[in-house]
Amino acid sequence: MPKMARKCHVARASVVIFTAFLALLNIATSKSDRGGEFGDLLVVTVATDETDGYKRYMESAEQFGITVKVLGMNEEWQGGDIATSPGGGWKVNLLREELVKYKDQEDLVILFTDSYDVVFLSDADEILKKFKTFKSNLLFSAENYLWPDKSLATAYPPVSSGYPYLCSGLYMGYAPYMYRAVTYQPIEDLGDDQLFFTHLFLNERETWKIMLDNQARIFQNLNGAKDDVKPRFEGRNSLLHNTKYNTVPSLLHGNGWAKVALNHLTNYVPNQWTWDAGCIRCMSNKFSFNGLTVEDYPVVMVAVFVSVPTPFFDEFLQHIVEINYPKSRIDLFIHNRAMFHYRRIEKFREDIGPLFNSVKIIRPAEQLSDAEGRNRGLDHCIALECQYYFSVDADVQLTNPQVLMILMEMNRPVVAPLVSKPGKLWSNFWGDLNSNGYYARSSDYVDIVRREKKGLWNVPYIANVYLVKGEVIRRGERPNFEEEGMDSDMVICADFRNKGVFMYLLNLHDDYGHIVTTENYETTHLHNDMWEIWNNKEDWEAKYIAPDYFSFRQRDAANFTMPCTDVYSFPVLSKTYARHLIEEMEHYGKWSSGKNEDERLNGGYENVPTRDIHMNQVGYEQHWLYFLREYIAPICEKVYPGYYSKAYAIMNFVVRYRPDEQASLRPHHDSSTYTINVALNEHGKDYLGGGARFIRYNCSVIGLPVGHTLMHPGRLTHYHEGLLTTNGTRYIMVSFIDP
Repeated sequence: MPKMARKCHVARASVVIFTAFLALLNIATSKSDRGGEFGDLLVVTVATDETDGYKRYMESAEQFGITVKVLGMNEEWQGGDIATSPGGGWKVNLLREELVKYKDQEDLVILFTDSYDVVFLSDADEILKKFKTFKSNLLFSAENYLWPDKSLATAYPPVSSGYPYLCSGLYMGYAPYMYRAVTYQPIEDLGDDQLFFTHLFLNERETWKIMLDNQARIFQNLNGAKDDVKPRFEGRNSLLHNTKYNTVPSLLHGNGWAKVALNHLTNYVPNQWTWDAGCIRCMSNKFSFNGLTVEDYPVVMVAVFVSVPTPFFDEFLQHIVEINYPKSRIDLFIHNRAMFHYRRIEKFREDIGPLFNSVKIIRPAEQLSDAEGRNRGLDHCIALECQYYFSVDADVQLTNPQVLMILMEMNRPVVAPLVSKPGKLWSNFWGDLNSNGYYARSSDYVDIVRREKKGLWNVPYIANVYLVKGEVIRRGERPNFEEEGMDSDMVICADFRNKGVFMYLLNLHDDYGHIVTTENYETTHLHNDMWEIWNNKEDWEAKYIAPDYFSFRQRDAANFTMPCTDVYSFPVLSKTYARHLIEEMEHYGKWSSGKNEDERLNGGYENVPTRDIHMNQVGYEQHWLYFLREYIAPICEKVYPGYYSKAYAIMNFVVRYRPDEQASLRPHHDSSTYTINVALNEHGKDYLGGGARFIRYNCSVIGLPVGHTLMHPGRLTHYHEGLLTTNGTRYIMVSFIDP
């Protein structure tokens, strides 16, 4: 953090640009107020660096037509480490030198503000109007905490209502008194400016007519008062309302430890976001790709971090490939700590790597910690002179190919797209921090995650996926992920906050992607993603449910395909699922004999046996029962109205038909209320013959498409047989439902 940020008692420093025009005049007064109804206002601040807070301050001043004169810009800070200890006397000494030229201008009002943690909320005319109601020569902001000498508390005049103690981050007065104030007594550069003005107030308040803005009519300090204020929306305008004292302040100061609270409030004020206008700030300072050739596109390093075995990893890699950005402008960095994914990443590099400008992989054998790997990524980005660093964890499915360009267009130092776990409030950002720097929920967190409020939000913590400008990485000391005992994302976010770098969360668009759950991921199967039907339902559906299943589900029963009486056909499983299920069963390999004796069944006897493997043999029965409840029962209730299925089945099995084993199945009834029979491979390609014949209706169904199911009554009316498979191998999945 720039050294001028301190408690406002601690926090302070200020900023501004002295325009060429005003330099010629050798005076900086608010453009709209020189000669205005309420007189002239000169705004002065001290700042040494153009931080993000500085830029925000200047934007708010410009918004209200206020010109600010900056002292100390690009100079080395001389006021000590005021973030943790007293200091800031250098500000007073700079101001003393500057105010000599105005000391005799009795009608001029001078306003001093810090800047890294200050924003304007109204124009100069409003500020002057309020100031003159105090009938004071000098007016200081007030706060709840006394700094730095708490022993002076008893010397303060009693306050019946309001904040009792002086804060020197915001103050104003007539020019002669402002000059007298800064020359009241000598102060060392390392001396404390707040203590300096505290003594002035306590000793001269009556003779000089010095007052405190106890009820925040002009100045609102946040430290110790966060719960007193909230945004108030009036059409397309957003104001700051002090609900405790029913005032509408004109300047907001995030003094002390209130920086996060200030960042939160400035998501709304001044006029940054309203219910009527939405995100006003989202339209400013944007970067445009219009007119750029591919060679002009910024160079991006996409940094992928694989920490643990992760479900739907193939899909994750495919989404990286599908990012809509010239691959010749992307350098790919992968830190893989999961040996489970080693071969897949190596194949990815072999197959896809040539598309990118370069590919660098840190393998598990290097045994780098997560933090070490992320620091290595930053170093690689610096070495490549990248213009952007795009960090993506393997648990993020970036389903929007435009996401990288969308983030670039926002033109912010650090910006993350909102991603969350589907159907949950778990996301990749925190809206607030507690006193220990850990997660706390902001008042708008739920609204942002649910996209009931859309915009660009200054937040204290982001993770999983984010874009950083290269200049942020290269500026000063490189950002750092390593700190013993702390999560690497918490460390880097604290690093950014301490350096005054703003982090933004973007949820302006409906979908950028989502986070998958990696906990409890089973890795002992051939196709482990099949087991993720509970943990990652959205990804499971995308991979394993037939693409047109849900549109079929919306149909009226009359519009379902009915190849035979009361026999319905519809798509339910994807071709990928069908293939994976076959491969899982063949990988398991313990097919039944096809004889009546079957030790897997109660009683040990099967009346109409098939060559099969039961779902419970491969540890999948509970997953399949969940599938029946979620995807089969709703259609059953639609096509067989009046029957409400429990979707329970004891018999769930994959059948294998082939001429040299069991090629057909004799006529029989199923031990079920209704049965589903899902085709797992392709008629005419994988096998010939086969199919089901419903004898009572003399109706056969042959060549059912892969992933489609037949649903038919089981126990009473639909006596049926399995037709002869004449060539190849036919696989079907069968469930006897509600036995």
